[in-house]
Amino acid sequence: MVELRLLVAVILGFLLSTSESLRFELQSGHTKCIVEDMKANAMTVGKYSVVNPDEGQPLPASHKLTVRVTSSYGNSHHYAELVESGQFAFAAVEAGDYMACFWAPDHKPQTTLTIDFDWKTGVAAKDWSSVAKKGSVDVMELELKKLYDTVTSIHEEMTYLREREEEMQDLNIATNSKMAWLSFLSLFICLSVAGLQWWHLKTFFQKKKLI
Repeated sequence: MVELRLLVAVILGFLLSTSESLRFELQSGHTKCIVEDMKANAMTVGKYSVVNPDEGQPLPASHKLTVRVTSSYGNSHHYAELVESGQFAFAAVEAGDYMACFWAPDHKPQTTLTIDFDWKTGVAAKDWSSVAKKGSVDVMELELKKLYDTVTSIHEEMTYLREREEEMQDLNIATNSKMAWLSFLSLFICLSVAGLQWWHLKTFFQKKKLI
């Protein structure tokens, strides 16, 4: 039973920690952005490189990239101009969507670049081989360290989700309260207009001596 719980915890940890490795094409003169949702204090690492279209030959001069990584608040965490490859690593200061944008300079004729991009966050961003080497730990201790960090990540993620749920509940309560007041206001206006119409018609008929 304990082993089953540990297995579930490990699986959840890997689901909560993202590891995005992809290859995509980018035409010269165009920009492509990739967004990653991160929580505060989460570690992230990324590596990118332009794929050489002709193996064994030097990379063409046209195959250069300009890369910028920014937070949802516009803070820049990485910038590289006209490079063939690069990497970045930082801890997220604020929670939200982080965006990695790739731009290829315009060329005539137009060229198409193929880019390899590996982006990891959370537990997946930790270099466990370095941890094992620096700590001089055996395999079992290393697995325990991984498990501990995974459980910690799950706990932090659950706390974050609970906070978001409380914020949504507060927003729903405030919205319902405003809608209730708006409904009462609309009803009051409708009744007032109906009353004024009734008074106007009564006065009109009295002047015409129809009542």
